[in-house]
Amino acid sequence: MNYWEERYQKGETGWDAGKITTPLKDYIDQLTDKNLKILIPGAGNGYEFDYLIENGFQNVYVIDIAETPLQNIKQRKPEFASHLLHADFFTLEATFDLIIEQTFFCALPPELRPQYVKKMASLLNPKGKLAGLLFDFPLTAEGPPFGGSKTEYINLFSEKFNIKKLDKAYNSIKPRENKELFFIFEVK
Repeated sequence: MNYWEERYQKGETGWDAGKITTPLKDYIDQLTDKNLKILIPGAGNGYEFDYLIENGFQNVYVIDIAETPLQNIKQRKPEFASHLLHADFFTLEATFDLIIEQTFFCALPPELRPQYVKKMASLLNPKGKLAGLLFDFPLTAEGPPFGGSKTEYINLFSEKFNIKKLDKAYNSIKPRENKELFFIFEVK
């Protein structure tokens, strides 16, 4: 059994906020094109997915390596079962207009970060955006979650993305207050 599936089976899901977090809700509330093709990688229980669907976005997909959270989403939204992909993100072959980042990046071993950037860029249509939250605390060998800094993210993403926004999240949920950066990166 993989690491993430085991965590779900044991109920060790401290990252799970139980609902969409405020920064992502506020960002989604500003989106006007309901036809956007959206991906949420490593979505866990997929509260962002639910929120998007409930707000008229129908072209939304989730990919996760763990099956349990996908089953949880399927129970809530059975009509969208075909939008739930049980697979390794790095093997996905598709394109999207928007990819929402919420705790997926910080869960990956740091040595996969360059591969993450490259894969994200390849999954986005021209002018496509990668948006969401990145942790803003020192990177250590312990994790997940693994931290990082604004400087590190600029250096890591600048080759493949235009940095549209990368600022301290002003509306983080309490446990993540002053530990998150909200970002919008547009693929070059």
